[in-house]
Amino acid sequence: MWRLILLVVLQTFFLSGGQVLLKQAMVQLPKFSWSWSYFHAVATDWWLLACGVVFGIATVLWLYILKHFPFSQAYPMTAMGYVFGVVAAIFVFGETVTPWRWIGVALIVLGCLFVMR
Repeated sequence: MWRLILLVVLQTFFLSGGQVLLKQAMVQLPKFSWSWSYFHAVATDWWLLACGVVFGIATVLWLYILKHFPFSQAYPMTAMGYVFGVVAAIFVFGETVTPWRWIGVALIVLGCLFVMR
């Protein structure tokens, strides 16, 4: 059980990290347009490249998890991505998180604990 928890937390961390990199890429890219310069900017953006690499790592981990663990235990644990997302919102993007969101995060963690039992 601990092996599954560790792997899913790691996979979800990479998945959330990919989302953070994707958000950063979208902040840095110019306004969308159907132009060569826009698509050149997308094709040469380092944030998007890093996002793809991190999503790739998350996918490989997820393939391993699906192969070796019950889906009914593994999939609900991916909800931990919400926890990582809230933490990233605070530390990476400087967002304010309301007490209601913290209650939601606590309920998600509690739900993950119930699923693992």
